[in-house]
Amino acid sequence: MADRISGEEARRIKREHLGVGDRAKHRTRAATPLKGLVREPGTQQRVYRFRFYPTPGQAAQLTQTFGACRWVYNEGLALRVKAWEEHRVSLGLAETCRALTGWKRVPATAWLREASSTVLQQSLRHLDGAFSRFFKGSSKYPQRKSKHRSRDSATYVRTGFRWVEDPERPGTASVTLAKQSVPLDVRWSRALPSGQSPVKLAVTRDRAGRFFLSVLVEEVIAPLPEAFLPGGREPKAVGLDLGLAALVTLDDGEKLPHPRLLKKYEKQLASLQRSLHRKRKGSKNRGKVRERIARLYASIADVRRDLLDQFTTHLVRENQVLVVEDLPIANLLGAATGENRRRKAALNRSILDAGWGELLRQLRYKCAWYGRTLVIVDRFFPSTRRCSACHAKGPKLDVSIREWTCAECGATHDRDTNAAVNLRDEGMRLYWTVAAGLPAGRVPPSASRSIGCPASRARRPPSRAVRALGDVVAERRLRHVRAEGGGHRVQQARPGLRVVVGPRAHQYGQCPAAVAQGPDAGKGRENLVHAHGASKQAGPTIRSRGADRRRPGR
Repeated sequence: MADRISGEEARRIKREHLGVGDRAKHRTRAATPLKGLVREPGTQQRVYRFRFYPTPGQAAQLTQTFGACRWVYNEGLALRVKAWEEHRVSLGLAETCRALTGWKRVPATAWLREASSTVLQQSLRHLDGAFSRFFKGSSKYPQRKSKHRSRDSATYVRTGFRWVEDPERPGTASVTLAKQSVPLDVRWSRALPSGQSPVKLAVTRDRAGRFFLSVLVEEVIAPLPEAFLPGGREPKAVGLDLGLAALVTLDDGEKLPHPRLLKKYEKQLASLQRSLHRKRKGSKNRGKVRERIARLYASIADVRRDLLDQFTTHLVRENQVLVVEDLPIANLLGAATGENRRRKAALNRSILDAGWGELLRQLRYKCAWYGRTLVIVDRFFPSTRRCSACHAKGPKLDVSIREWTCAECGATHDRDTNAAVNLRDEGMRLYWTVAAGLPAGRVPPSASRSIGCPASRARRPPSRAVRALGDVVAERRLRHVRAEGGGHRVQQARPGLRVVVGPRAHQYGQCPAAVAQGPDAGKGRENLVHAHGASKQAGPTIRSRGADRRRPGR
């Protein structure tokens, strides 16, 4: 493979072969470092989503803007691929923005001028972010956007819209987008923080034809009062077992029934799908039926999201510590092949209909906002097979077995309730392990995740989907952690690292471990500090994809 070309030769190739002009503005001005966004202490970014009803003219202009953003994204992707594959030249955000200026001057693509320049530049910024995530190893290579499959969206920064707050109704405003002269008819379902201008706006349109306005603001979210058990200062904890027979089972036996929305509307969806296939492709009647199907699916998604939103809010308000299991959702949704492909396809539909990923996503950000702790227990922890009364580990249980009796103590357990109790106990053990190592005045992180020890990983090699659920964990940054007691010792972590803990001691009889995730993890690595006892110290483990390698401690 040829080396990357840079310098004067790269500038010549960009100018002559790729149509990217040289940097013209501020050529003689001395370069100054960019100033980062300064936020007030305690502020967090929050998105409010509202529906609005555009006029026919606004809808036509927004449709053209969506198409322009999609075209610019695809053209920028094609330009960067061509530059590297044919000329071994790397292009960045600045080069693609200069190429955008050239595209506007070409008569064939002069229609790009009818869209706001800031919106098109944001589309290129999204492309640059996609490449950054790919180079870090957190996502796949960027793909082209399709008119029929990709979501219609446009992002407006502060210079791309006019925001005039309504003095009679604080928290609402008159919003006028760039290239438009009439304010949007927004249905303000809730009030925004008064006196603050949004950081950016995002206009989206779903397949049902509904328009939504997402407002990103910075506000101070007050944490909820701490929840303790009656008569003491022990935090109130709850264990959650996710399933299909019951969507969520709590450790006290309370169960959230599975709504099974797809099964409820199965006949109606099947009838509409048959009607769709009877229509001629490209006809207006086919488009009408497709829109009816999209509206029905949108209604199902809204009901599911509202149900999970209310349930997670109730859990976060009532409990201080929430414990869940790290479910491999991507692995569970395997391809339906073979003799039992119909049963597997039905199982996949039920898992998707449950919305486990959405439930865990809501728990993460709500715990981070309101001062709660979310503990994610390792997926290999035997929560279902272990007796919650005597902690004896039983045999594997078939999915059809909903109740079982412990052979050691004779206790009869409900399968899901027993798993929730075991998850709560294991989560509290992890919680106190972290709390014991914090300096005075510090609180446990908002999210802790259990990760096994190197010895246990040697028995069961980790899959690539281990980090698929919960990669973005909203834990607080800890600068110094040291815990001693009970044979557990966590060595000092480097400044700026994020520390989470996790054991597999109950399953494998191994030692607990603490995982420090920080800037070094940006390359797909984690520094794991191993502790087998107070007298034994092991160096950090560099875990890359596909293998575990150890290096001596520093």
